[in-house]
Amino acid sequence: MSMSMSTTKPQPKPGVATSLIHHAYVPPAEFSAPQPGVFKASTVIFPNVAAMRHREWKDKSGYTYGLHGTPTTFILEERLCALEGGLQCLLVPSGLAAIATVALSLLKTGDEVLMPDNAYGPNKTLSDGELTHFGITTRLYDAMDPADLAAKISDKTRLVWLEAAGSVTLEFPDLPALVRICQQKGVTSALDNTWGAGLAFDAFDLEPGTGATLGVDLTIHALTKYPSGGGDVLMGSIITRDPGLHLRLKLGHMRLGLGVGGNDTEAVLRSLPSIALRYRAHDATARQLATWCTGRDEFAQVLHPALADSPGHAHWQALCQPAAGSTREGGAAGLFSVIFHPRYNTAQVDAFCDALQLFKIGYSWGGPISLVVPYELGSMRPSWPAHLAQGTLVRFSAGLESAADLQADLAQALQRLSA
Repeated sequence: MSMSMSTTKPQPKPGVATSLIHHAYVPPAEFSAPQPGVFKASTVIFPNVAAMRHREWKDKSGYTYGLHGTPTTFILEERLCALEGGLQCLLVPSGLAAIATVALSLLKTGDEVLMPDNAYGPNKTLSDGELTHFGITTRLYDAMDPADLAAKISDKTRLVWLEAAGSVTLEFPDLPALVRICQQKGVTSALDNTWGAGLAFDAFDLEPGTGATLGVDLTIHALTKYPSGGGDVLMGSIITRDPGLHLRLKLGHMRLGLGVGGNDTEAVLRSLPSIALRYRAHDATARQLATWCTGRDEFAQVLHPALADSPGHAHWQALCQPAAGSTREGGAAGLFSVIFHPRYNTAQVDAFCDALQLFKIGYSWGGPISLVVPYELGSMRPSWPAHLAQGTLVRFSAGLESAADLQADLAQALQRLSA
């Protein structure tokens, strides 16, 4: 009797390159640590074709592609919503990218956008350039006059930009009044909330404790500043509470192909828990220095919302002083500006800036190093505002150095100026 024996051929061992790519090991779940994990991806792997066809990215119920989110970016988005009081968040590569995404997602040819006359300069440049090329009109309104905004809103107005405080000159507007006008006119309001950082006031609840539903429609935030805190990350956010508005922005965000890197997201996540502590420190130093500057005759005017004679101080006080029912700590950030007496020319003011040792010359703010930048205000406004003194303007950003050391640095530079 013959017996047949079946033999199974051993499977060929994969090559080293294949083994390194398709290694079967999966680490155990339930790892927990103070900082979230960093997930980097362009390609996202699906378990099967059905999952590829049915997985949804718009509501964060699944992952489809790196641009549409990873666990790391989803965590940062949710924490930023908690910071600013919103419900939905989009991350973009910079604060200016956030501004551009809002404009390109919500505006079309024939539309009009209104912008405060003290708006962030690159926002104006974007409007003068790309938006003009696309047939979108931009008009400026007086940020300190709600009636001017009301008069300028037309049937073509689709978006109103707001800033509190204003860029460089730091006027603080009657923000609730401006938002109320936008609501009454049915126009979308967008606030650059970088200065307030979600801490000074709640942009989505401008009348806390009253039961009123008065708030902006969306905020943009240059996460480059206080959320990052290190002067080494470029990133921005767009935060909303309205699902329909968020979807319009999210679709625009997707079509523009905008995304942020995993390591940059990690850096902001690591810094975010200390933002309130750092914001208070920047604020305290800026107030001390601004108050000291009011006693110097080299300056014709000192601009800081917490100073009683700074433009819009009463509006800042009403909104940013901690009040019953508010979840925000209040504050005034770390920026202040001075306008030199007209007897000093531009070259002398530049020499003052060059003489500073601790204040470094550079754009941006919110990091550990104090910064200084002189500005040609005459080129930034249609006309010289009546509430601002004549002279050359210099903006300071207080870092995290000793306030006494920074004050001494200002004093020695002013002494050289006088000499």
